[in-house]
Order: sequence, then C-alpha cells, then structure tokens
Amino acid sequence: MDLDTVRTFVAAADAGQFQEAATELAITQQAVSKRIATLERNLGVRLFTRTARGAELTIDGQAFLPHARELLRVAERAVASVHAGRRPLRVDVIASRGAASGLMRGFHRAHPDVELDVLMLFDIEGAVAAIRSGAIDASFRAVGVPGRPLPEDIASARVLDEPLQLLTGPAHALAGARSVTVAQLVGHRIWMPGLVPGTEWTAYYDDLVAEFGLTIEATGPNFGSDVLLDTIADTPALATFMGEQTRLVWPAGHGLRRIPVTDPTPVYPHSLIWRRDNPHPALTTLRDHLGSARPDRPDSGTWKPAWTRR
Repeated sequence: MDLDTVRTFVAAADAGQFQEAATELAITQQAVSKRIATLERNLGVRLFTRTARGAELTIDGQAFLPHARELLRVAERAVASVHAGRRPLRVDVIASRGAASGLMRGFHRAHPDVELDVLMLFDIEGAVAAIRSGAIDASFRAVGVPGRPLPEDIASARVLDEPLQLLTGPAHALAGARSVTVAQLVGHRIWMPGLVPGTEWTAYYDDLVAEFGLTIEATGPNFGSDVLLDTIADTPALATFMGEQTRLVWPAGHGLRRIPVTDPTPVYPHSLIWRRDNPHPALTTLRDHLGSARPDRPDSGTWKPAWTRR
C-alpha cells in the first residue's frame, strides 16, 4: 500500500476538505483527488462523500481511518529504528567477562540515557566486516598485527593497557607469591585453550613467548571459563594468564590465586575501532568517555609487542 496515498487520506479526513489537505501536504487539490481515487480503487470502496461543506468520511472511510493512522505510525517507527541517534549504539565487546565489557558497563553508568546493544563477535576480521557493513558501530580490539592493517575507512584509538595476571591453583609452586616476575615463569606450563591461530590475541601471546621464552600451551578444546578454572584449581602443574580486569567467580573450595606479573608487566592493548564516517552521535559520546576514563599508566615497567606501539 502506497504510504503517500494513505497520508493524503488521513490529511483529508482530518481537514474535512481536499483543498486544506492539499495545502498541508504542499500539493495541488487535483493531486489529492487523484490519490484518494487511487486508494479507493485499490480498496474497492468509497472513502469520502462530497458535500457542500467539503468531504465527509463514509462508513468504510471511518473504518479505515484508525488503521491508516497506525500504518503511518509504523512507518515512522521503522525510519526511527535505523536513524542515527535514535537506534541503539551497537558495540562488540568480544566476551562478557572481559575488560571491554567492563568499559561498556562504566559507560552505561555514566550515560544511562544512551541506548545500547552489546554483542560478542569472534575475531578482528569479523568485527571490521561488521563495522564496514553497518551491522555494528564499534568494537574493542588489539590492532596493529603485522600483515593485517586496518582498512583506511576504519579508525582506532587506544583505550586501555590491561596488565596480565597469573592464575594458579592452591598447590601450584607459585601460589604463595605476592607477585611473580616474567623470568620466574620460565619453565612453568601456562595453559590457554582459548588461543586460536590467526586471531589478534594469539599474535600477542606468540610475541610474549618469543620475547621471554615462556611455555604457553593451547591444547585441548575450549570448554569455557568454568572448565578452565576447575582444571587450574585441580592441576598443580598448570597456570593460566588472565587480564587484571577480567571478572571471575569460582567456588570457595577452588582456592585460586590471582598473582600480579612484574619486571616487566605484560599489558594487553585494547583499542576501540569504528568507521570514520559513522554519524551516530552516541559514538562520539563513547569515544569521549573512554578517552577521559583511560588510566594514566606509564610505559616504564610494562611490555607489549612492538606492533602495538606503532
């Protein structure tokens, strides 16, 4: 059903005269008459009766009027759903318990009026494709991996350098330490089944291994954080890395330890990426918030791959 004819019908019904409807719609009275005639022909009924006072709705016109108004309201809602600034801001946070999710929770607390859609995509290639297609507005990623530059239409800004921590069970050889140096980790098995070849986070840990001679194992399927925590708690020979801001909950009997890593402290670089021509006003609000909330962490005493520093 043509919405222009429906809009013309509603205007004529409200005005009671075709001439007034024409003035309101900025068209001619002849155009109003033609649109009404087309709508009547499509519906197979008369909608108006011409009188000395103008145009009055027939019984069929009265029956059709509330539905015509609803059609116009639905059309307005459809446009608003994709209009920048009216639809939710769509942001990829990778995982529900990670640092990016925490950053978005902080943004929501600071700006509760901004409507959000938070989702989780897998790797940076998928996130970039979703940003370029308009499926999402932004994503949190580590950028700069050699051989995988961001496209020219994608911008990025560093928002958080997150220190890594060592997570051990109570019987691990390092469980009693208040902190451990990177050198002390040499020779210990660090189990990380979530490392997938080709991803940006695997590129980060590959460089960490190459730089310090660590042993990181990605064997076995990734059954999620619960199984990882159970295994670390029950296996004295295994430890794993966790981001400082990763939120974890485990049974009291697990006795897990989160131990800061120092000398130097490996930090994982989180950046926000977005399409340069994205007009959503809440995207600017998000970028400003992340810029003002970024902790002032000195580079001295920390480590990150050379590609993250470029």
